[in-house]
Amino acid sequence: MAALRKTPLKRTTRAVYNVQIPLKQEHIVFKSFKLMTPIVWLTRLLVGAYPHWQGCAPSSKQRIYFANHTSHLDTIVIWASLPPQLRPFVRPVAAKDYWEKGLLRRRIALDELNVVLVDRRRTEHSNPLDPLRQALQEGSSLIIFPEGTRRPQPLPSEFKSGIWRLMKEFPQVELIPVYIENLHRAMPKGVLLPVPTVCSIRFGAPLEHSPEDLKEDFLERARNAIISLAQP
Repeated sequence: MAALRKTPLKRTTRAVYNVQIPLKQEHIVFKSFKLMTPIVWLTRLLVGAYPHWQGCAPSSKQRIYFANHTSHLDTIVIWASLPPQLRPFVRPVAAKDYWEKGLLRRRIALDELNVVLVDRRRTEHSNPLDPLRQALQEGSSLIIFPEGTRRPQPLPSEFKSGIWRLMKEFPQVELIPVYIENLHRAMPKGVLLPVPTVCSIRFGAPLEHSPEDLKEDFLERARNAIISLAQP
């Protein structure tokens, strides 16, 4: 009887930050990120968007990155600051009424960034947090802006309660404060193209939290975690 020839098994997964990702799925995910490569280059050229991991390191742990919100570029600069291997698994949260307007915005939001689109109008039958809950249940990490709207100022205003509600429902998810420096000067409201300047993205230490945290206390601590990153 002829000896059976051993055929080496074809590798079907690739490790990314100690997470095994099916190659077929990985190919599909990365194939959709075509426009973002030149957009990332352009962002780095015009505004820098250099990442500084001050309190944590890049990780495949499920996280909520929460940041101050100063311009429409905030979403892209935080996403571009993440290592390329992590980007497909981190979904920015953005307003549906803005990112669904125009073919280019829609293409970037849906096909490139895989944005979680939120309808900011709460109705009897819908809750703006429901798409975020679904994304977290599916294992995605998120980028959110707890202020709820853009403000052309260096420090964040008071936070809405959404991040507190998500923390109570998903206490196992790490909360990473992020401070975006100078972007309110690079692209203020009404400007179509960013003014060349140097911006930086600072990632802080995970925010300690518990489902028992009182809302006002937690929101103040979360806001202060970002403010502390604003200090050089």
